[in-house]
Amino acid sequence: MSFRDQESGGEDGGRASSASDLRKPLLNTGSWYRMPAAGGMMGSRQSSLLERLGSSAFSLRDVSVSATLCTLIVALGPIQFGFTCGYSSPTQDAVIADLGLSLSESLMIAAIPNIIGWLAISFAKDSSFLFMGRLLEGFGVGVISYTVPVYIAEIAPQDQRGVLGAVFQLSVTIGILFAYLFGMFVPWRILAVLGILPCTILIPGLFFVPESPRWLAKMGKMEDFEYSLQVLRGFQTDITAEVNEIKRSVASSRRRTTIRFADIKQKRYSVPLTIGIGLLVLQQLSGVNGILFYAASIFKAAGITNSNLATFGLGVVQVIVTGVTTWLSDKAGRRLLLIISTTGMTVTLVVVSVSFFVKDNGTAGSHLYSVMSMLSLAGLLAFVISFNLGLGAIPWIIMSEILPVNIKSLAGSVATLANWLGAWAVTMTASLMLSWSNGGTFAIYAAICTMALIFVCLWVPETKGRTLEEIAFSFR
Repeated sequence: MSFRDQESGGEDGGRASSASDLRKPLLNTGSWYRMPAAGGMMGSRQSSLLERLGSSAFSLRDVSVSATLCTLIVALGPIQFGFTCGYSSPTQDAVIADLGLSLSESLMIAAIPNIIGWLAISFAKDSSFLFMGRLLEGFGVGVISYTVPVYIAEIAPQDQRGVLGAVFQLSVTIGILFAYLFGMFVPWRILAVLGILPCTILIPGLFFVPESPRWLAKMGKMEDFEYSLQVLRGFQTDITAEVNEIKRSVASSRRRTTIRFADIKQKRYSVPLTIGIGLLVLQQLSGVNGILFYAASIFKAAGITNSNLATFGLGVVQVIVTGVTTWLSDKAGRRLLLIISTTGMTVTLVVVSVSFFVKDNGTAGSHLYSVMSMLSLAGLLAFVISFNLGLGAIPWIIMSEILPVNIKSLAGSVATLANWLGAWAVTMTASLMLSWSNGGTFAIYAAICTMALIFVCLWVPETKGRTLEEIAFSFR
């Protein structure tokens, strides 16, 4: 059923019109593609336009918006996310020196995960401005980290969901790289101003992307749902099977509109919720944010003289490997990439831990000291490669895929909250742990990565090549 098939009819749109009026979005972003219609017929104004322009009008009307383009637009949000994460590493020494912050104040500021407070940071007079700015950033990043993966999963074709879903983490790494790069050349206040740019472009871009078809169907906006899906798939594409499958899924979820706490114990809810929360929590407890936030300090401790340049190299590696993951996610499969990733993270963290233990007990300037310094650097790079090969991107893809539609909003919010609580815990403790023992810190992170490997092997299913509705049905 293509869009043209509906020009002479449209009973679903008429039946759903009253229901759709009940749940209207705050902003009608993406509404440009909606064509004036009455019971599925084109409005007289558009018909007149078609008559005047002839076949050329169809070239305008046939312009669909691919899921790839929509993904690239919303990916500006994760770039902002990554810029926020990477901001601390090149600026922490300058910020502390310029504002005269104590260690406890700087830890408090770094502990709050981060998007919109860049101006507050740029014009900061004391630590209270930094605290407020990071708090505002944290609110924005929290929203982005949930909504972008879910939106991408809901608009992407089945055979592209892994590739497009991985763009989220790729964008995060690009944002981190930009923060590392610009941090080497501009003052920290100017760097904060540059942090505004991704969202400045994102806001107008949102008016050109269609709303999620599954969200529209869930809200009872059936005519808009089919318009949106047809625009995303192309006007020549038959969307009958996908429309029917989404309708069945939505109808099934409406029969269970009220979810009680006791219902969460049912397998179809408890298993996907456990997997989603478990992956996102273990992603953070692996210590990756502690390593990225304090990369410059870690490289200094490893004996690297130009720590900022080494940090930038780390950012480049992240982008390259995440790009590879984006390509592999729909080919190798999510589960296999997670197993390879967590295994590599465990091994590399053990290597880093041992190298720091040996180096700290050696003599500065000796051959062994130099070898261990290079080994710790190589281990950290290998850790970042392993993380971005799977555990960086895949948990967000799986979370957006496995949660049932009728609890997706609540469960996704809980999973995202758990992820950021883990990020907060790691960021709060990383500096103190590194001050206590570099080798001991990485040994603890290695143990957590071992737990992540076991969790993936025992719990996480393969979702490659399955529709969202098939995945939800498999947990019943």
